[in-house]
Amino acid sequence: MEQLKQNIKNMLESGEIAGFLGMREQNGHPVPYLFTSEDLDQVDNLVIPEVRYPMAGILLKIVRKYPDKTIGVMVRGCDDRALIELAKNKKILPELIRPIGIACSQALAEYCRCSQPYPREIHYGEKVEPVKDRSDLEAIESKDLPDRLDYWMGQFSKCIKCYGCRNICPMCFCDQCTLEDETLVVTGKAPPEIPVFHLIRAFHMAGRCIDCGLCEEACPAHIPLRSLYRKVREGMADYLGYVSGTEESEKDPLEFLGSEGYEVPSMIDET
Repeated sequence: MEQLKQNIKNMLESGEIAGFLGMREQNGHPVPYLFTSEDLDQVDNLVIPEVRYPMAGILLKIVRKYPDKTIGVMVRGCDDRALIELAKNKKILPELIRPIGIACSQALAEYCRCSQPYPREIHYGEKVEPVKDRSDLEAIESKDLPDRLDYWMGQFSKCIKCYGCRNICPMCFCDQCTLEDETLVVTGKAPPEIPVFHLIRAFHMAGRCIDCGLCEEACPAHIPLRSLYRKVREGMADYLGYVSGTEESEKDPLEFLGSEGYEVPSMIDET
């Protein structure tokens, strides 16, 4: 850990990076923090906790504010998959990003049921065994179609339209969100119309979801959103041979159907 901290300090001091997005403890809790050369001593407070934040999503906000700066970022396996998708969608420039790979512990991998609990390049920690567990999907798939529909309609009816799933998702990077378009989603109404609200987001996740599971963790209504998006992700793999967050050069097949954007036409015309 000390060597990792020193390496980050060296990168900041030399100007190789303008900042490093990592985590430090604040009021007894680990929180994301942007370390810079102006506060090198703070790097000593860098922590690698057994909790996760959408580091790629936070990085995107920093990149949008400082588009010409080179930024380092602490990435786990899911964050690394997110960087691949952000680069493919031209939201970040890979040459301006310095990922510092962190391998997850076996305990965290099992908690997340992660099939790839480590990034492409590891700077701290060691690879642990992937966890291939789709018991959540199997439980739903065991129901017949009418019961399956009732199950999801019941889950969606719990939604309070807080947008927590969208806000925490590192793959929700549209400049204009269709979930806020009044022609698709009625405003001032909770729960939202079901299943339209969640089907819209599921479609958007089809070629993007990197299976981090943060949406489900953030949902105050405990809707099994990850199960929904995992199923959509499996469908992309089975029918179109595409797995998001894996190959940098492989394009999302759904992008060939339009202008490579996810906004509805009326929103595009107004810009």
